[in-house]
Parts: sequence; C-alpha cells; structure tokens
Amino acid sequence: MTRPSASAEIDAPLEVVWQVMLDTEAYGDWNPFVVRAETPLPAAVGNPILLHVRWADGKGTKSPERITAIDPPRTDCDGTTTACLSYVYEGLPSKLGLVRGTRHQRLTQLAEGPTNYETVEIFSGPLVRLAGPGRVADGFRRHAAALKQRAEELARR
Repeated sequence: MTRPSASAEIDAPLEVVWQVMLDTEAYGDWNPFVVRAETPLPAAVGNPILLHVRWADGKGTKSPERITAIDPPRTDCDGTTTACLSYVYEGLPSKLGLVRGTRHQRLTQLAEGPTNYETVEIFSGPLVRLAGPGRVADGFRRHAAALKQRAEELARR
C-alpha cells in the first residue's frame, strides 16, 4: 500500500468544510488523527506545518511537513466547486531518500450537492512499508469521519 486514502460525503457547503480544514488551531477540538497542527497563520504555501499524529493504539508521533498547495474554492462554469490542500513530508527519512510522502486533501461539490472529501498520501522510497501506510490509512479514515461530523455540525448552526 503506497497510496493510503480515505473519503467522506459531507452534508455541508464546501466553503464550510474548507474553513474547518484550514483552521489548524482547532484540530485538537475535533480531529482524532491530527490532534495538533503547528504552522504560521494564516496557512500559506511554503509554510512548515508540524503535525502531531495519534495512531489508533493511542501512541503518537510528530510529522514535519511543508505546505505545497492551497487551492481555495473555485467554481467552474458547470457549477462544480473544488478546493485542494497539499503538503509534503520533510522528516529525516525523507531527507535521506528513504521515505517520501505527499498528502493531498481534495474537496468537490456539484451544484447544490454534498461536498466530497478525498485524501491520499503518495508514498515512495525503499522503506515505505516501515512508514506504516496501513496505520496512515486508518488515521485518514478517522480524520475523514471527524471532518464530516465537524463540518456538518457547523453547517447546521
């Protein structure tokens, strides 16, 4: 598994979901996977972001990343709205060429429909299996479910 992923259909406007994703200071309030995210605010391409990750077994780690894309919501002529947030892993294994990873979080909303959230980490390198792609996929599933819950709660307010 070199591409752990998860998705969720969220009954909230894309703009609400996007704001939840960019409000890194509030991650500890709702996110069971990334329990804390440290980055200069506002989030910007090129900013470092230190993710405090909690695995399903309760153990945690810190993952140094760098934001590589913040594509804010944009509506195409067919009424489809999209947005994307991406970052790249910058830990020691990456610097040594042993494990590289890029995470993409994409939002898509057709006119008046639910928002579709998709996330994927693209891993490469000779020690990818040691990076725990299975537990990353589990974290992504927990993250997606919690994002859905948080955004839908905010949309109802």
